[in-house]
Amino acid sequence: MNNILITGGAGFIGSTLANFYSKNHQVIVVDDLSMGNKNNLDHSDNIRFIEGSVTDFSLMEELLKTNQFDYIFHLAAVASVADSVERPVETHQVNFDSVFQLLELIRAHQADLKRLVFTSSAAVYGDEPTLPKAEESVIRPLTPYAIDKFAAEKYVVDYYHLYQIPTSAVRFFNVYGPKQNPESPYSGVISIIMDRYKKLLNKEETSFTMFGDGSQSRDFVFIEDVVQALDLVATSNASLGEVYNVGTGTAINLNDLVATLDELLASELPVQNQPERSGDIKYSLADISKIKAIGYEPKHTIKAGLEKYVSYELAQEKSDL
Repeated sequence: MNNILITGGAGFIGSTLANFYSKNHQVIVVDDLSMGNKNNLDHSDNIRFIEGSVTDFSLMEELLKTNQFDYIFHLAAVASVADSVERPVETHQVNFDSVFQLLELIRAHQADLKRLVFTSSAAVYGDEPTLPKAEESVIRPLTPYAIDKFAAEKYVVDYYHLYQIPTSAVRFFNVYGPKQNPESPYSGVISIIMDRYKKLLNKEETSFTMFGDGSQSRDFVFIEDVVQALDLVATSNASLGEVYNVGTGTAINLNDLVATLDELLASELPVQNQPERSGDIKYSLADISKIKAIGYEPKHTIKAGLEKYVSYELAQEKSDL
C-alpha cells in the first residue's frame, strides 16, 4: 500500500484521483477549499483531508517531515487565466512559489519518494498557430498563469536532472467530467453548457453565451482518461524528467459539441452568439504520441465521454429532487 499526497485534492481532477487511489492506498489531501469541495471525496478510511494552503510553508514542511510519501501529485493551482491577469502576485504564489517550495521540501525530507507529478497546462503553448501541439512545439505563454505553469514545469524537470528528484510533468488540455463545478469562474465550457441544459430540462429560462461563431475547437479529454494518464506517468520509468501532453488527439468545435449534447439530451439549447473575446485561442489540439509511447490510450471519444457525463448529471438531478 503506497502513501500518496495530492495537493488540490478536493477539486475536480484531484478528488477523482484521490478516490481512485483510495481503493488500495493511503491518500492525504491538502486543499484550501477555495475551489474544491470536501464532498467530492469518498468517505473512506484511506483518505485523510487537511484544510490548508500549499503556500503555507509551516504546514507543508510539517507534512513532508512527518510523512514519507511514495507519490506526490501537485494539482493545487489558481486555474484561471483571467484571475492571473487580475491578481498576478497572489496567483503567482500558488502557481509558482508553492511548486518551488515543494521541490525544496522534497529535496530535504523525501529521500524515498518514487515520483512527483506536476500538473501544467496547454495554456503554455499560447497562440502559436501550428497544430497539433507537441511537447517540443513553440512555447508562447501569454498570461501570468501560463508563464507560472511553464516556469514551474521547467523547475520540476530540472530538479530531476540537477538533484535526481524523481519528477514528471503533464500538460492538461480541456478536461471534463463529473464533479466539475459550473459555478466556478475556472470551469470548463462543457460543465457550463451542461448546467444550462439542466436549467432547460427544469423548464427554467436559459441560454448559452457563445463568443464567436462556434468554429473554435478544443481537445476535450474525459476525466477517467486523465486519471489513467496521471497514474501511468507516475509509475513509468520512461517518464522520469519528462513532460507529457494529456488529451485525446482529436478536437471538436463548439457548434458540434452543442449539437452532440442536443442529441444526447433530446433537447435544443438556445445559443446567444457574442463577438469573439480578444485573447481567446481559436484552436487547440494535442499531439499525444509521446504519452502513447509509454502506454496511454484514451478510452473515451467525445461522444462516449459526454454520454457518461450526461448520465451522471441526470442521476444527480434525480437524487436532488
